[in-house]
Amino acid sequence: MKQNMGSADRIIRTILALAIVVLYLTGQITGTAAIVLGIVAVIFLLTSSIGFCPAYYPLKISTKKRQD
Repeated sequence: MKQNMGSADRIIRTILALAIVVLYLTGQITGTAAIVLGIVAVIFLLTSSIGFCPAYYPLKISTKKRQD
């Protein structure tokens, strides 16, 4: 599994996931929205921690800087 996410992409995903967690803990999101956004937050944290996004792979997208 070759990494295809750059550092900026990983940081943005982590910030978004943390924002979702904060919204949930403060009671701003509840019910179905909380469940769906919670799943998105977990996916964002997992993909940013390993540096690989499965959705990028079939589209041949990479946000990682190329090293010469």
